[in-house]
Amino acid sequence: VNGTTGEGLSLSIQERKQLAEEWMCQGKDKLDHVIIHVGALNLPECQELARHAAAIGADGIAVIAPFFFKPTNKDELVAFLQKVASEAPEVPFYYYHIPPLTGVKIRVEELLDGIKAQIPTFQGVKFSDTDLLDLAQCIHKNEAGEFEFLYGVDEQLLGALTLGANGAVGSTYNYLGRQTNLMLQAFAKPDFALAQQYQFLTGEFLNFVIKLGFGVAQTKAVMTSVSGIPMGPPRLPLVAASSEFIVKAKAKLDSIVWPNGD
Repeated sequence: VNGTTGEGLSLSIQERKQLAEEWMCQGKDKLDHVIIHVGALNLPECQELARHAAAIGADGIAVIAPFFFKPTNKDELVAFLQKVASEAPEVPFYYYHIPPLTGVKIRVEELLDGIKAQIPTFQGVKFSDTDLLDLAQCIHKNEAGEFEFLYGVDEQLLGALTLGANGAVGSTYNYLGRQTNLMLQAFAKPDFALAQQYQFLTGEFLNFVIKLGFGVAQTKAVMTSVSGIPMGPPRLPLVAASSEFIVKAKAKLDSIVWPNGD
């Protein structure tokens, strides 16, 4: 909640609290976990949001690295994260690693060393980067299964699963959730050929829309088209998807023939 697709960084603190509360209310007895993103550009706001998430019973909190004044090394980043996590001492804590947007490229493998001693609630990482070497080294170090690695680059999920990622968080799953679950089932069987088909077809759609210009605003347009639930316009500086994009994206999605006639 309040992550990238939810435009959390474009919302006021009060708006973020209101959304978090509504998700906790609507998700009660329906969702297994509600993880709330509490990252912000300044520490006091992160801490305030962490305390709020704990107070409303969130199952976890996640934090991106601040990206204007950036941490330049592991120690600076861990110090920042620790100050946020300590405000919600009973809530599982996730680092949201998304260097394409934050510009903070401190390797997660390095970050993990000794982190549990400094952040006892550290649960894992949302890993939204294409550096599968870094991810692989993280999972290799995690032989005891202490941490969770939730992969966030949807078009590469199958590759991450083969390395040992044990979950996923992504915008595509809002409108291709069923197909992704079928891919996960195929991978677990294991039926790698079938899993590949699902991943390739997801990639075919994403490759098509990326060439048209694909971001959060366009994602919301696709979600509106698929679900029939109006997602509303994005907040500036993002601008709404064009009608041309919506028509082309819908036609492409409708044209895809999924395995087994799905």
